[in-house]
Amino acid sequence: MRYEPDASYPEIVKNVPHVAFEVDNLEEELKGKKVIIAPNSPSTGVTVAFIEDNGAPIELLQVQRSLCR
Repeated sequence: MRYEPDASYPEIVKNVPHVAFEVDNLEEELKGKKVIIAPNSPSTGVTVAFIEDNGAPIELLQVQRSLCR
């Protein structure tokens, strides 16, 4: 991913490569984790959040396929 220099994302997200995992229940997966980008919906049927684990950003996605086009 590429970001504009003034993008309002955490520096770790802008500068460190990340992996993404699809999860069944995003709310459950976030419990007890260090959330660095709160859950948000970049498109219909998709909710994403970023956590930091061992110094690396990790993207978690929950997809509600019935709403995706």
